[in-house]
Amino acid sequence: MSPAFRHALTRHPLSIATVSLAGTLQEKLEAAANIGFDGVEIFENDLLTFDGTPEDVRRMCDDLGLNIDIFQPFRDFEAMPEPFRSRNLDRAERKFDVMQALGTDLVLVCTTTHPAAIDDTERAIADFREMAERAARRGLRIGVEGLAWSRFNNRWRQVWDIVQRVDHPNCGLIVDSFHTLSLGDDPSGIARIPGEKLFYVQLADAPKLSMDVLSWSRHFRNFPGQGQLDCAGFVRAVLDSGYGGPLSLEIFNDDFRATQARLTARDGLRSLVFVQSQIGELDLPAPPVFDGVEFLEFACDPTTRDALGNTLTTMGFRRIGEHRSKDVTLYRQGRIHMVLNAEQDSSASEHFLLHGPSVCAIALRVDSAARALARARALLCPDWQERIGEGERRIPAVRAPDGTLIYLVEPNAEGRSIFEDDFILSDTGGESLLGDVDHVAQALPTGRMDSYVLFYRSIFGFTAQPTFELPDPYGLIRSRAMLSVDATVRLPLNISESRETATGRFVSAFAGAGVHHMAFSTTDIYAAVAEMRAKGARFLPIPANYYDDIAARHGLDDAEIAKLQALDLLYDRDDKGVFIHAFTETFEDRFFFEVVQRDGYDGFGAPNASVRMAVQAQRREAAKLGARLVL
Repeated sequence: MSPAFRHALTRHPLSIATVSLAGTLQEKLEAAANIGFDGVEIFENDLLTFDGTPEDVRRMCDDLGLNIDIFQPFRDFEAMPEPFRSRNLDRAERKFDVMQALGTDLVLVCTTTHPAAIDDTERAIADFREMAERAARRGLRIGVEGLAWSRFNNRWRQVWDIVQRVDHPNCGLIVDSFHTLSLGDDPSGIARIPGEKLFYVQLADAPKLSMDVLSWSRHFRNFPGQGQLDCAGFVRAVLDSGYGGPLSLEIFNDDFRATQARLTARDGLRSLVFVQSQIGELDLPAPPVFDGVEFLEFACDPTTRDALGNTLTTMGFRRIGEHRSKDVTLYRQGRIHMVLNAEQDSSASEHFLLHGPSVCAIALRVDSAARALARARALLCPDWQERIGEGERRIPAVRAPDGTLIYLVEPNAEGRSIFEDDFILSDTGGESLLGDVDHVAQALPTGRMDSYVLFYRSIFGFTAQPTFELPDPYGLIRSRAMLSVDATVRLPLNISESRETATGRFVSAFAGAGVHHMAFSTTDIYAAVAEMRAKGARFLPIPANYYDDIAARHGLDDAEIAKLQALDLLYDRDDKGVFIHAFTETFEDRFFFEVVQRDGYDGFGAPNASVRMAVQAQRREAAKLGARLVL
């Protein structure tokens, strides 16, 4: 989003704390400015390690068009015994010098955690009044924030009571969504605080975890829309107070510290736009209404195109057309369309050079591509246009965080499919073993789960499902699915810190994130898999011990177990229904396919994932051994 466009959209200056970004202070400032933030919070540690003066920082921010909103944090100030109290006042004067050199008039003072602090509210009030009076002499202000782990004043109401009793125009309240919501505190009363006494507002989300709040804060905060806290409700209360100042992000997160600053800054600005849209502060176009996956596009060369085409044929797909102007082949079965793109000098060929044979694009059926694009642009997601030939349909697309294209296909007014426009079709008949794309699973690099969750949630209106931990023989995989409102699009996201798990190996071999496997639905999985096997499809062999376990766990009789085992089918059941599925062998150690039958079941067969990954690991080791024996 360009700054000019964003300023027409949002009513509040948008800011980010330098601690939220990785890199040197200069890199952080440049990333914030280039993405479109209005201002920054200068975190003290970033200044201490900067090879320059506060005046240099001020000049950099001026050159970048960034306002320095606040200097922070000033710790362990109030209610301290002597000689700490006198030293603290001297320390405050020195920080006031720094603030004036930086060109900011506001400092964040967080409530004390010091073990020597005195539990004396009157003393705290007197100290803050003295600090405010000293700040006023220099034209500066102090904002008091209650830390969630503070010794005495950790809730916003307690701090607000102190600020009111300080009764000084240069002393105000700072509120932070994490410090409020992590304690289960109710933010609704913030709406009754006079807006001019709210000096600053910081936002942070987080997953709901059972741990001490200090560790939770230091390692797991993320941007609004990435976690499970009610940041939208918090912002609504803040804005109802009449607050008109910046909305700022203060994030402490191990993953963000290892991520390129520009990527994190983009997610941060996207989150601020998204949270304002959630409460009606910004009027974004509504998310699209989905009707499933229109096609999956594979980047390949002529050799892998032929090999993949043969694999698809064994699964019942038919080669039904050739593109009118490009080296692109179309396979179809039911509502499933598989596009094999071997066109040179295209985005697919670039994708193939980087990642090998892989899914380079996913096309989603939407009710309005124009509205979906407008929303994506407002949320900092640029659109993409592939070159087209004469008479071919222009299909708009956006890029996912890993660069995969997501095409937006809307119904044609004349009822023609995109394939009728763009392909010379040769075969449209025949029976189908499979019906539709059930889900498309993606493997993500370490530390990028939050970015993808925010992307799909904000731009497409998907909902994030609970996170599952899946045991692989070589480590744990975390899996979290994103679903469209009506669940016609399901996108499980998988991440692993181990490079040896199935997910870790995929990311390493693929040189980045990408589609790990694709699942197709059927109404009769026994007939479908039997027919595919007869055509030459190769499915993962499932150990006999697995069937002994599910017979006991689910109370299946011998006849049903025999049917499942004969076709290497896996079984799961929840309180809504039954799920039966099977996995193919991996194609060139890149991706694989899954055949699924859902009978009311909502999940993805998570209890069976460890079995699948163990078999895949065993077959990889067997293949390595075979290769060594040949050599």
